[in-house]
Amino acid sequence: MSDGPAARRGPGEPWGGVSPFSIKTKLGTLVVIAVLITTGLSMIAVRTQTELRFITVFSMIATLLITQFVAHSLTAPLDEMNTVARSISQGDYTRRVKENRRDELGDLAETINLMADELEAQDQQRKELVANVSHELRTPIAGLRAVLENVVDGIAAADPETMRTALKQTERLGRLVETLLDLSRLDNGVVPLRMRRFEVWPYLSGVLKEANMVASARGGMASGSGSHTRTDVHLHLDVSPPELTAHADPERIHQVVANLIDNAIKHSPPHGRVTVKARRGSYPESLELEVLDEGPGIPKSEWHKVFERFNRGAVRRPHGPGSDGGTGLGLAIARWAVDLHGGRIGVAESDRGCRILVTLPGQPSVPS
Repeated sequence: MSDGPAARRGPGEPWGGVSPFSIKTKLGTLVVIAVLITTGLSMIAVRTQTELRFITVFSMIATLLITQFVAHSLTAPLDEMNTVARSISQGDYTRRVKENRRDELGDLAETINLMADELEAQDQQRKELVANVSHELRTPIAGLRAVLENVVDGIAAADPETMRTALKQTERLGRLVETLLDLSRLDNGVVPLRMRRFEVWPYLSGVLKEANMVASARGGMASGSGSHTRTDVHLHLDVSPPELTAHADPERIHQVVANLIDNAIKHSPPHGRVTVKARRGSYPESLELEVLDEGPGIPKSEWHKVFERFNRGAVRRPHGPGSDGGTGLGLAIARWAVDLHGGRIGVAESDRGCRILVTLPGQPSVPS
């Protein structure tokens, strides 16, 4: 953002702090030129014995022409600013004012453009919020629907275990609604993290189980929803050591792993394999997660764009019936959750497919 006109002129500006290109200077110059023209023509009239009325007419014409030129240079940008401001008031934030002046009108044009940038960014954030909400709520709703449909169709009995699975999805849905309230604090940088210690193997095993359940649910709804259905992809979990623990916000990490798995499944070949690895990090209870698939991979030139919102990449079309590449929000949400922990997420080198590496700091050791 610009620091404004005062910052651009600087403390050593001549003209007593007034810019030589300011409107005040231009109007003062106009007055001086008009006086000089009138004086010059009067001197010519005295020397050539020309009638005063001719000199007066010539002086008025010259002054009016110069005044018209200066007035046009002042009013033309105001007309443009008025047009842009009217477009902004109607919701069109793409219009901008040309910043080709070094006076007060140039400063005003810059301010209007900055205002348009801010409004456009806020409008985009509102749209992204709606898309994020739809993306995140889809998973627990699909899982809950799968459980209830199995009970209604008689495929599964309404035993305590099945009901616990449905309750778990309902609880997750409630937590996501609470997360939406937390999103309002993002602008102030205040987002709560409910950090706790948990065992990695049973936790990730539950995430993979939910991913399989959601894939089955989508398979039953694919004809009506247009969602991808990849029940042929095998999910594999590799945790070493088996008793590995981590210190993080389980709900946020669930967002990370679920979205990474969902992305990996989309780009896996038929009957492919998606592997989730967990290893101990550098700090106590820190964690390193890897999600690997056997798909076409991501070109190195696209690595820096992978986690941008709405980026669906230049990679090959996802495999499987109905695959459309998703909304382009999953990896952006994963990066957001990792950033909240102060961790790192990125694409790593891999001999085959795509490899996403996540590093969570856990509890950094404090030197004595």
